[in-house]
Amino acid sequence: VQLQASGGGLVPTGGSLSLSCRSSRRTSSNNGMGWFRQAPGKEREFVAGISWRGGSTNYADSVKGRFTISRDNAGDTVYLQMNNLKPEDTAVYYCAQNRNSYGSSDSSTYRYWGQGTQVTVSS
Repeated sequence: VQLQASGGGLVPTGGSLSLSCRSSRRTSSNNGMGWFRQAPGKEREFVAGISWRGGSTNYADSVKGRFTISRDNAGDTVYLQMNNLKPEDTAVYYCAQNRNSYGSSDSSTYRYWGQGTQVTVSS
């Protein structure tokens, strides 16, 4: 399974971006999906996760109320809508497919990873 993330870019503080992640095969509809990010010099961190049916979501405290994760099971695509972006949101964002049916914050539970898309928020 290959995951293709897209939608990154450069935005000013307070701006919005929408990331997409599409699976190469229609096999992820029973798996949880997640978004992670890694800033320069920092460890990768969990951003948001969603269950296989989309009924359950969870977020890192730092993005709650600003980011929304969703998925299109028919198209095997997961989205991350990011609003009110801050300079500290600058990072490479990765989507990942979980081994299980939920979108855990534990990166070790994810088996497939996308290549990442750069998000840069200017101050």
